[in-house]
Amino acid sequence: MRIDAPLQRRPPSTRPLSGDNAAQPVVLIVDDDASVREALSELILSVGFQSIGFASTRELLEADVLQRPGCLILDVRMPGSSGLDLQADLVQNGNPKPIIFLTGHGDIPMTVQAMKAGAIDFLTKPVRDQALLDAVLAGITMDAARRQQALVVKGYLERVRTLTPREREVLHRVAHGGVNKQIAFELGISEVTVKLHRSNVMRKLQATSIGDLIRIWEALPKAVREAAVDG
Repeated sequence: MRIDAPLQRRPPSTRPLSGDNAAQPVVLIVDDDASVREALSELILSVGFQSIGFASTRELLEADVLQRPGCLILDVRMPGSSGLDLQADLVQNGNPKPIIFLTGHGDIPMTVQAMKAGAIDFLTKPVRDQALLDAVLAGITMDAARRQQALVVKGYLERVRTLTPREREVLHRVAHGGVNKQIAFELGISEVTVKLHRSNVMRKLQATSIGDLIRIWEALPKAVREAAVDG
């Protein structure tokens, strides 16, 4: 990897914390050129992140490491499945892994395709080290944010499972602006009963306000929200 500009080191505060290696960010490098993999690995290591290199997307998939925190650096054109093919598979399987494409054969349509599918960046070889490191840090930051949000949503789901079917119906209607009298009419129950269900929903979901309740509702997966409507 040719260095076209001086490498700017990241400040120590952004270095990975010590601890269980499996929980640390790892940069997965997929390129059929061994010299490129080695150069990229050395660059990633120089700023304190782990990296693992693979010669093909097949090797990557067989290694079963895609669930680890971090991001991907993918060559676009390789023997077998391409980097774009892997990106499409990950999106289809619900694994929006942050991807940085690095290629010597890029073109505008290819770049547009990759970026529309959620790529962090589309860089052409030879690449400035700092440009690549900036993209890597952006990818790792994005992955960390997604994982944190996933934990938040998991907590919401655990709370929603404690609701009764009727409480879920009330939740759905409250989240869509329904008032007690209207909800009582739609569900064929008394307004007092609606107030009781509404109070239970607020308590079980640990919501402190209607705005908080709506934010929790909007964060739930679409399938869960639809189930509440059907329930």
